[in-house]
Amino acid sequence: MSADERLPRDFFARPSVEVAPDLLGRHLSYGGVTLRLTELEAYAGELDPGSHAYRGVTPRTRPMFGPAGFTYVYFTYGHHWCVNLVVGEVGTASAVLVRAGEVLEGHDLVRARRGPVRERDWARGPGRLGQALAMGREESGLDFCRPPIGDPIELVVSAGEPVAPADVRAGPRVGVSGPGGDGDAYPWRFWVDGEASVSAYRPGVVRSRR
Repeated sequence: MSADERLPRDFFARPSVEVAPDLLGRHLSYGGVTLRLTELEAYAGELDPGSHAYRGVTPRTRPMFGPAGFTYVYFTYGHHWCVNLVVGEVGTASAVLVRAGEVLEGHDLVRARRGPVRERDWARGPGRLGQALAMGREESGLDFCRPPIGDPIELVVSAGEPVAPADVRAGPRVGVSGPGGDGDAYPWRFWVDGEASVSAYRPGVVRSRR
C-alpha cells in the first residue's frame, strides 16, 4: 500500500481501541490541507461512559450509529468543532477523536485560519485541528471511504507511514470526567512519543449544575 492510498472501510470496521493506535502516522486530507495524525482517542459508544453515545442515539450522535467510514463532527465549549472518525460495526457508535496532527500540506491555508501561533500549535488539540481543517457541522456525516470522485475538497484518510509500536504511547483521555476518565479502565488516548504536535494532558472536571 502506497502512502497516498486511501484506507478501506474494513480498516475502520474494527473496535476503536484497535483503530486509534493504527491511525498514528496516517494522513488526513481535506480542502487542500493534509495532516499527519499524531494523537487520537478511542470511544466505544454505549459501553463507554466517556462517549457521547453512552446513553443511546440522539439527533447529534446519530452518525456514530451508522457504518464505519463516516465523520462525526461536534461543537464544544462554545466555539470548537471536533472531528471524529466513525469505526466499528453498525450500531456500536464507536468513534475515534482526532486530537492532533502535524501539517504536511496547506501551510498557507492553516496559517490564515489559525493566525499568529507557533506551527506546532496549528493542529495541537481537537479544537485547533478542526479550525485548521475548516470543518464544522456541515462536515458531519461525510463518507471518507467512498471511491474517489475528483472533488478537491473531499475528505480522505490515507495510508501514510504507520508508527512503530515501540513509539506509541497510551494513557487516559483528555478532559473526560467521571468513570470514563479512569486511565486504568480506559487508557484510550494514543500518541506518538516525542511528537511536538501532541496536546498536553489535563484531567476532566465535573461541572456542578446551577
